Amino acid sequence: MNRTTLTFFGAVAALAAVTGVAAVTVPAEPAKSTAKAAERLPVQRSTLVCPPPPPSEVGETTYTAFTPQGKGGANGTQKSSGAPTADMLPAAGSSSGDSGGKKDDKGKKGDKGPKGGKDATKPVISVKEPGKPVTATTDSSGAPALIGSADGALAPGWSVQQTTTISAGTGRGVQGLSCAAPDTSFWFPGASTAKSRQDYVHLTNPDNNPAVVDLELYGKDGRIKAPAGEGINIPPRSAVPVLLSTLTSQPADDLVLHVAARSGRVGAAVQASDEKTGGDWLPAAAEPASGAVLPGLPSDATSARLVLFAPGGSDADLKVRLAGKNNAITPTGHETLHVKSGMMTTADLGDITRGEPGSLLLTPESGSGKVVAALRVTRGKGDKQETAFIPATTPIEERGTVADNRAKGSTLSLVAPEKDAEVRVVSSVGSEGGTPVSKNYTVKAGTTLAVDPPQPGGGKGAFGVTVEKVSGGPLYASRMLALPADGVPMFTIQTLPDDRGTVEVPEAEQRISLMND
Repeated sequence: MNRTTLTFFGAVAALAAVTGVAAVTVPAEPAKSTAKAAERLPVQRSTLVCPPPPPSEVGETTYTAFTPQGKGGANGTQKSSGAPTADMLPAAGSSSGDSGGKKDDKGKKGDKGPKGGKDATKPVISVKEPGKPVTATTDSSGAPALIGSADGALAPGWSVQQTTTISAGTGRGVQGLSCAAPDTSFWFPGASTAKSRQDYVHLTNPDNNPAVVDLELYGKDGRIKAPAGEGINIPPRSAVPVLLSTLTSQPADDLVLHVAARSGRVGAAVQASDEKTGGDWLPAAAEPASGAVLPGLPSDATSARLVLFAPGGSDADLKVRLAGKNNAITPTGHETLHVKSGMMTTADLGDITRGEPGSLLLTPESGSGKVVAALRVTRGKGDKQETAFIPATTPIEERGTVADNRAKGSTLSLVAPEKDAEVRVVSSVGSEGGTPVSKNYTVKAGTTLAVDPPQPGGGKGAFGVTVEKVSGGPLYASRMLALPADGVPMFTIQTLPDDRGTVEVPEAEQRISLMND
């Protein structure tokens, strides 16, 4: 095989490794015309990792897995050899502790909760068909991390959410997380080593080879010395938690954590717990960019704290706007922000929404450097406060998906920063049946539209929601899941980036002449 042929196959392999695998077709006869433009095809395989749930004796965790229809699902064109699968399995190196029992979709006690070790080959949760969510519940205080993959028709848009409700103690509240794909770099603006906080970064290695990770901390004065965070080994198919306060002797209310893999790849998420204001998962923010969109500030937010970091070699100057219900406004006292290169900046925005839902828009001044950003949002007052995080996210190019939605508890926030956007919201059947429903919306330029997703017809249980961009300008979205209890406005917020259910694949042609070059 000559060099030209090797280069072609190497390019296809590299594309598949980064974005997912798609079918490549070969014409029956050599094509006489020039190569056609790349085609978007459904991905054939997706990988996700879920960190271990918060270890609480008074907590309960629900896993919800879902693959939307279309884009390779029941209504798509995906082809696969063999039956498609979508399974989440316990990480082999995790210790489950005392298993409290797993419940089925109807809330009855079933098999023991998820375990690692010998039970690592038994799926904790499996999706059998596109369009129908599946749930599993555990009250184990030592449930392990989960590693999973979906292939065939179940891969495009496959989503898994882990939702833990803790009734009392440190971290009290709802802690929700969309399980994410493994990668080599993650940014977490809004982490903390304050005495009132316990922040753990959970590192999960989904592969059969060890991974080596560096943990870098940044504060208002730049890089913080943390030699204990260098060269952390993550064994194959295992999870390692690291308490951030053990990496530095100086407590800090706000930090930026960078997880960088020297070798291999990992899943990463920060579990933040506070003695007074509850807790939630801090997901990774979007990769450094010249601007940022942080969608879904609740209308009743009592405070919002913005954390920014400029990781490149240039300072960043940003204009600040709040996209509200009717228009975008500039918050008084926070018209612009300057972020020095290699340093963190914070801004207390207070009750910026003032009774209306909103989204924060950060747009760059001319020549501005890149930033990463996240918001810490608080609802409630006094001893009835609860906290969640909104990281900067990427736009929905075609479709975004979120798995765990519940009647009267879910609120979608849709924001169009530049131009009007036409949107279709589709709610699946419930985990206990029903019929799917959809509804179209128009999001005006510079505004945030907060809506309750349409309820599945005649169904019960958790349901999946997909947000499809129909036309118009850039679209960003998030979903708030509110589960109030005992006077505490418990809630969690998940952003909806594009679910990458399709991948662009160049058309391949059969060229016998290449063999003679």
